[in-house]
Amino acid sequence: MATKPFASSADLTEKQQTLEVLADGVYALTAEGDPNIGAVEGEDFLVCFEALATPVAAREWLARLREHTQKPVRYLVLSHYHAVRVLGASAFDAEVIIAHENTRMLIAERGQQDWESEFGRMPRLFKQPESIPGLTWPTLTFNDRLTIPLGGDRGELSLRYLGRGHTEGDIVAWLPNQKILFAGDLVESQAALYTGDAFHRDWLASTLDNIAALGAETLIGGRGAVARGSDAVAAAIAQTKHFLTVMVREVSAAQQSGGSLKDAFEACHAALADEYGRWPIFEHCLPFDVSRLWDELSGVERPVIWTAERDREVWEQLQR
Repeated sequence: MATKPFASSADLTEKQQTLEVLADGVYALTAEGDPNIGAVEGEDFLVCFEALATPVAAREWLARLREHTQKPVRYLVLSHYHAVRVLGASAFDAEVIIAHENTRMLIAERGQQDWESEFGRMPRLFKQPESIPGLTWPTLTFNDRLTIPLGGDRGELSLRYLGRGHTEGDIVAWLPNQKILFAGDLVESQAALYTGDAFHRDWLASTLDNIAALGAETLIGGRGAVARGSDAVAAAIAQTKHFLTVMVREVSAAQQSGGSLKDAFEACHAALADEYGRWPIFEHCLPFDVSRLWDELSGVERPVIWTAERDREVWEQLQR
C-alpha cells in the first residue's frame, strides 16, 4: 500500500474563518479545524490568546478583530509552545507575552526543532514564513495562576495551570464572570487530538477533571467548533477523555501482548476511526500520538523531541 501524503502537507485548501462574539468584548476565531484564536477586552486594552504560525497570518486575524475594537494589545497569552500557536507573536506588538514557566523551558529545549517540524507537517498554516523574526519568548511566566484585572465592571481573566496534558506547560484562560474558557489544546471540540508531546495519564487522571470543575458554559478548544452551553462543554471534555482512554487501552494491550509499535498504531486506528476519522487532522496526528504514548507507557517520562527527520521516519513506519 502506498504511503499517505505526509501529515497535512497535502492539505492546501483555505479554511473558512468565523469570528464569533461570545459575550461583550469576548471574541473567538475558528476555522474549520485550523487552530483557534481569541481575544478579551479590558477597559482600555486587549488580552489576546494565541498568536498563529506567522505574523502575516496573525495580522489577518487582527484586521478582523479591529472591526470590533481598536484597543491596544497589552497582553498576549500563549497556551503552550507549539510553533503554529506562537510564531506570529510579533504582529501583536504586545506589552507583555505570558506563558507558563514550563513553556519557556520547552522553547529553549526544543523550540527550533518544533518550528522546523510543524512547518513540514502543516505548510499551509505558515503564510509567508519569511515574516517570522525568530522564536517567540515569553516576557512573563508563572507556575500556578496569574490574574489579569480587566477594569471597570469587566471582572478578571484568570490564567491557570491545571496539570500536564497536551504538553507539560499548557495553560487555560478563564473568565469566571462570563463562564467562558479558552482551553487551548487541552480540549478539542469536534476535532482530533494531537498528543505527540503529551502526558496522557496526567491528562486523563486529573487535568481534564480540573477543567470540568471550572464549570464553563462556553469553551473554545484548540481546534474545532466553539462549545456553547454546559452540555456541549461536557461533551467536548468527554470526547477528549474518550479519545485518550481508547488510545491508552489499545497501546497498553499491544505492549502487553508483545506487539509492535505498528500493531499499536493499527489497533488505535481501528478503534478510533469510525468515530473520529473524519474530523480535522486525525490521520495527520495519530502516528505521532501513538509513538509518544508507546514511549510513555514504556517508561520514557518526557516526550522525545520531534525533528523534521524523526517526523518522516515515524510516518513512513506507521502511516502506510
